[in-house]
Amino acid sequence: MTDSKPGLTHIGASGEAHMVDVGDKVETTRIATAEGFVRMLPETLSLILEGNAKKGDVIGTARLAGIMAAKKTSDLIPLCHPLMLTKVSVEIEEDAALPGLRVTATAKLSGKTGVEMEALTAVSVACLTIYDMAKAADKGMEIGGIQLLQKSGGKSGDWRREP
Repeated sequence: MTDSKPGLTHIGASGEAHMVDVGDKVETTRIATAEGFVRMLPETLSLILEGNAKKGDVIGTARLAGIMAAKKTSDLIPLCHPLMLTKVSVEIEEDAALPGLRVTATAKLSGKTGVEMEALTAVSVACLTIYDMAKAADKGMEIGGIQLLQKSGGKSGDWRREP
């Protein structure tokens, strides 16, 4: 009898962690998008948007850090496969309602395993970089809301977060 409940793919019957064998999976185009935010004082947001942060271009540096992080995900998350990403984009926009910056990252490839962790890693590191570059002005910044928004491709198909 087969258990129809979803299980943890990286945990064996005895509870040991292992890397999933994706060798027999079919290659498909896989795309994942994640988001997060950095909430800060309005004055800190203005400082960043005006380009007056002491460490330089906060948004540009955070964008590059996010892209670089997506490419290094398998070095950071022990059971992730190294992937040949075909695209990583990181968008950082002002969100006056926070106030702060909203970060969105998309990762894409044609392969045998998904790119959700790469998108989530890109968002996380971009948010951490924003914090690092602006902490001299605002140590009370808050990083939050890091979540997968959508994914497509693979055996499990498409998924989208409901609003």
